[in-house]
Amino acid sequence: MTDGAGPGLVERARDAAARGDWQEAFDLLMEADAEGLVASADLPLLGEVAYAAGHLDVTIEAWERAHAAWVQADDRVAAAAAAVRVAMHLLFDTALMAPVRGWLARAERLLEGLQKTPAHAWYAVVRSYERMLTGDIAGARQWARNAIEVGSKCDPAALAIARVAEARALILDGDVRQGLALLDEAGVATISGDLDPFSTGVVYCELVCALQGAAQYDVAEEWTEAMERWCETNAIGSLHGRCRVHRAEILRLRGSCDEAESQALVACEELRPYLRRELGWPLNELGRIRLHRGDIVGAAEALLAAHRAGWDPQPDLALVRLAQGDVATAAASIRDALEHPLRMPSKERPPNTDLQRAPLLEAQVEIEIAAGDHERARSAADELELVAGRFESKALFAGAALARGRVRLADGDATGAEQSFSEAVQLWNEVGAPYEAAVARMGLAEAHRASGSEHRAVLEDQAARTILAEIEAAPTALPADDIAHRDEPTEPARSVNTFRREGDYWTVVFEAQTVRMRDLKGMHYLARLLADPGREYHVLDLVGAEIDSGAQVDSSQGARVPGPALGDAGEMLDVRARDAYRRRLAEIDDDIEQARAIGNAEQATQAEAERDFLLRELAHAFGLGGRDRRAASASERARAGVTRAIRQTITRMTEHHPQLGEHLSRTIRTGTYCGYHPDPRAPARWRF
Repeated sequence: MTDGAGPGLVERARDAAARGDWQEAFDLLMEADAEGLVASADLPLLGEVAYAAGHLDVTIEAWERAHAAWVQADDRVAAAAAAVRVAMHLLFDTALMAPVRGWLARAERLLEGLQKTPAHAWYAVVRSYERMLTGDIAGARQWARNAIEVGSKCDPAALAIARVAEARALILDGDVRQGLALLDEAGVATISGDLDPFSTGVVYCELVCALQGAAQYDVAEEWTEAMERWCETNAIGSLHGRCRVHRAEILRLRGSCDEAESQALVACEELRPYLRRELGWPLNELGRIRLHRGDIVGAAEALLAAHRAGWDPQPDLALVRLAQGDVATAAASIRDALEHPLRMPSKERPPNTDLQRAPLLEAQVEIEIAAGDHERARSAADELELVAGRFESKALFAGAALARGRVRLADGDATGAEQSFSEAVQLWNEVGAPYEAAVARMGLAEAHRASGSEHRAVLEDQAARTILAEIEAAPTALPADDIAHRDEPTEPARSVNTFRREGDYWTVVFEAQTVRMRDLKGMHYLARLLADPGREYHVLDLVGAEIDSGAQVDSSQGARVPGPALGDAGEMLDVRARDAYRRRLAEIDDDIEQARAIGNAEQATQAEAERDFLLRELAHAFGLGGRDRRAASASERARAGVTRAIRQTITRMTEHHPQLGEHLSRTIRTGTYCGYHPDPRAPARWRF
């Protein structure tokens, strides 16, 4: 089918996508699809636009439809490429491995006997990561080499990602130096700008994941900064949120826990439309940050939420139990985590690897000493030293030295403990990790005290407590009304901007430049978002607030408008989600049956865990007795209307004040949930 005379919906969507206006492109394509105007050749465009706009289920469904269309047309290569794309999105954005294997099996059957094509290269790339995330490092490296061989002849993007996969496999297998060298090569090739945005983002993210997992924090920080700069104008889909999690990890390590928590919270919201089980990743990082800050209740809350999302929260949850004084539960938890490790897919620390065990071992030493089991603690410290030696990481050596100091102190060897703790302090300081250095100083103080050097113990104890107090202290947030009416900024070097309605016009002052804007609906929405940075407003809150109060800015709470007040579209959206879940469940059942047939107990167990997770998601998403919750077309209409109004207003602002337009384009997020997310390291401040 084709559009009517003039630029049709699909062509207008293609133009919007070329401008990077993903939400407009998505709205146009969904309208065209409802009218039967999206041909099979347009389905890849729908998949790419839906991903960029934050609609993962639509993305996967579009590629599934493309696969079916090309199977019917007997285009085996195109059908296989679509199957690989489904597998890739499931792998990177849901971590549901059973459906990934199912779609890869479809692609394999279609590609069998054909000459090598880019589809073969991408198949090998996804297969490599599927093997890596399930702990088969040898298999991952073999598939990466296959992808490199094919990709070098026909697909630079597949080649780049395959090189990262090979480097990661080398590192996980203990060949750290060669792996790091290959990572550098892959990173340099990415900077050239020859890859598409999605592939570039994947390479950046995998680079940082590899370096973080290997505790190579200095290099990880450099690549995180490079990824951040790229994300400011190029990132699509889940890449913004992934970059924030990496930044939160680095900020936590550097002791900037207030900024780290801010980044982790925003990451949770940005990743929510994309990730399913992997949403536990930013939640788990949030728990670690709060644990460092001494917020034990908040840490437990975040870690339990990560667990509910299907993530393994250990060893941090065991350390929370220890901090709560429940030593027995902490000891049982950490022992179980080491003796019966969960085979959770993970990019930073894949299962069945020493890098996955390292943080568990470090925590076990501390917990077992508290539980009085010095033999277990000693065994864990011995293994941790072997892991550190294998991966040649200064941070792992520091953790091993701290563990050895704890064991020696518990054994009554004060002199040996002083030596180990001193080494740990020095190494953590070189890494640039103040929290870990402070913990090592506290151990050193105990060792000095045990050896009779009270004055040295006092010095180390005071230094450690000062550092920890600085990390735990959170900046006092001023009430919104105080910010709004304060004449002078709290920080003299940073000016306060103005966003104020005056009759039929708005006065906006940004970076000392003033513009006057006629009263538009988008101005009301922007005012509410700017008044409450970091907060996510549902579009119905924004629409309802404008209807009820003329959009007077009040950041104390969002107005709540029931969905039925603006109409009901029936069950369409829930049917789409329900069908997607049912397809995944069917794929998982097939995987379980196949695993049992070949006697692969581990694969069957993993698939059963994924099935349980999806069943819990279905129970949460749908009504009692399996009845669908009514889908409010009000929400969809409000999302489209609010997004359009905000975008049009920002476009008009840009004409008169380019710097302001650029700032708002970069920091205002639209969709079902809208928010203002300035850089927490240099936030813009507003008064109204």
